[in-house]
Amino acid sequence: MIEDVCDTLYEAINWGLGEIRWFKRAEGKKAEEMMATAKSQTGQILDWLEGRLAGRTWFCGDFGWADLSVAPYLNRSVHYGFGPAEGSTLKTWHKRLCERPSVAQTFKEFEAASQNMGDASARLASGAIRREYRDHRLEWMMKSGGVQIVLDGLAKNNIRFTWPL
Repeated sequence: MIEDVCDTLYEAINWGLGEIRWFKRAEGKKAEEMMATAKSQTGQILDWLEGRLAGRTWFCGDFGWADLSVAPYLNRSVHYGFGPAEGSTLKTWHKRLCERPSVAQTFKEFEAASQNMGDASARLASGAIRREYRDHRLEWMMKSGGVQIVLDGLAKNNIRFTWPL
């Protein structure tokens, strides 16, 4: 259940934030509104995860699949400034997670890659890339104020759906 929530609902929120921050799908007031929505949604997921962790060291006893399912999404929330509250079990879990060498290396690689996203909106505008708006991502955009973003992306042919391409 943790994996499913993270791979669908949580991924979609973080993906949407990337669409706004890196690809500039929304700017100004619209971007602020959508980011506020994403912050609220992230808070709901963090509360849910906090309940699943319930004061334990790892989600399912020993470090394992559930922890790995949460790790990239929660770390991206931290990157966006929407991480868990200080003093929360989830914040302590994230600090412990970051002490694992393989996780620390992966998070370091993400930070390095994010530094190269400065030209993402230009690549999108030039037609060099098209972004995939599949199932949960499309749902997030539609329910979080991005209906016009989807329509504009279709008109500009810079969004795509799943197979066939």
